[in-house]
Amino acid sequence: MVCALGAAVCFGMATVLQAVAARAASPGGGGDAALLLRALRQWRYLAGLALDGLGFLLQIVALRSLPIYVVGAALASSLAVTAVAGARLLGVRLAGSEWAAVGVVCAGLALLGLASGAEGGRPGSMALKYAMLATAVAVLLLGLAGGRLPARGRSLALGLGAGFGFGVVEVAVRLIDGLTPSALLTNPALYALLVGGGAAFLLLTTALERGSVTVATAGMVLGETVGPAAVGVVWLGDRTREGLGWLAVLGFGVAVVGALLLARFGEAPAPEAPTAQARLGEAPAKP
Repeated sequence: MVCALGAAVCFGMATVLQAVAARAASPGGGGDAALLLRALRQWRYLAGLALDGLGFLLQIVALRSLPIYVVGAALASSLAVTAVAGARLLGVRLAGSEWAAVGVVCAGLALLGLASGAEGGRPGSMALKYAMLATAVAVLLLGLAGGRLPARGRSLALGLGAGFGFGVVEVAVRLIDGLTPSALLTNPALYALLVGGGAAFLLLTTALERGSVTVATAGMVLGETVGPAAVGVVWLGDRTREGLGWLAVLGFGVAVVGALLLARFGEAPAPEAPTAQARLGEAPAKP
């Protein structure tokens, strides 16, 4: 559980650090490539990339020792980390309901921690490995066609697709049962992991660029938590502690709902723009 929560903290902090660096690098000409090059000169952006890498490693460790439903809910809680860190580093003002949502996420994770058992010991079948690879390819095709989707519902479709891609990564980590070169290269789960992860980033980038951040992130949270959790329980033998199945379901639902309430933080929020009076240094008019 420590590794899963550590991964969530890494991903949440990386989002904020990269947002701070990107905004510091935004002045100047050039397109997206020029902006990226300027951002790469910022230590905060590089620190964010390092945190992403560390978070991925912690995610892999967590998935090898915890049920998928626990890890998925924990990773969704990175939105709570982004919200809290954004409030401090980006000057974002959180509403009372959003602070409550952060508390809801924490409560859900606490319930999951109490109820979860060890990861399932059932090996994944070859059919499941190929099913994950087929899902990853389908997500990639959706990503390549993402810009041509109708505007109505595009953000939700792309967000769900990104969530399915990240979900494929979660399941594929569990389906890799040998680390020798021959075992890896002949395992369809390895290719599912690579294709699914790349496709998920493509879809999420397209969704955040061309649609609603909130809708896209909500779709992503649902896609990367519910489906993989079901696969873990039905096909990989993930279980809860004896008699605490109801508590695990409650904790999972509470954590996911809390993350959905924080969906606008799927992309690090911009700091609030100052009012015209504040920009001009004027005092507000007295009534």
